[in-house]
Amino acid sequence: MSFDLEQATVLLQNEFPQDILDIKEYRNETTLLIKKDQIHRFCKHLKDNLDFTFLADLTAVDYLEVKLPRYEVVYHIHRFGPDCEENIRIRLKAELTDDNPKIDSVASIWSSADWLEREVYDMFGIEFTGHPDLRRILMPEDYGPFPLRKDFDVRNREASKESFEKALEDGRD
Repeated sequence: MSFDLEQATVLLQNEFPQDILDIKEYRNETTLLIKKDQIHRFCKHLKDNLDFTFLADLTAVDYLEVKLPRYEVVYHIHRFGPDCEENIRIRLKAELTDDNPKIDSVASIWSSADWLEREVYDMFGIEFTGHPDLRRILMPEDYGPFPLRKDFDVRNREASKESFEKALEDGRD
């Protein structure tokens, strides 16, 4: 029996009628906007019940002054089917406000989320509740700003200078 994205979407709508805020279809791709407080439960259901076993990517978008809420966390999830004969992709989005950029971690569901969530935390400052090791992965631990936020000032070298000087001091001791 063949399984397709349309079936998956209907099953998800039946299982989570209050948690799917919007569904968009564009160029044969489906995006579901999910309530942020239900993302872990929703993703667990995708993996355990619908065999979406591969989290291909997890990232964020900053919509500073374009729309509210300011942030979206984006998940690209794949289902290959029992014999890898399928290639069904679904995109999930969850919106986060500027004053509380936190969402549940999905690292316990897909191990590939571990470093992806750390990268989003490092670059956007979005915290993943329940992550096993949420710390910076690209920038120094003591680096203050978040470089992929739209309000990041690329001309202000002070944070980089402070971090570099601290690293030099630590290296001399």
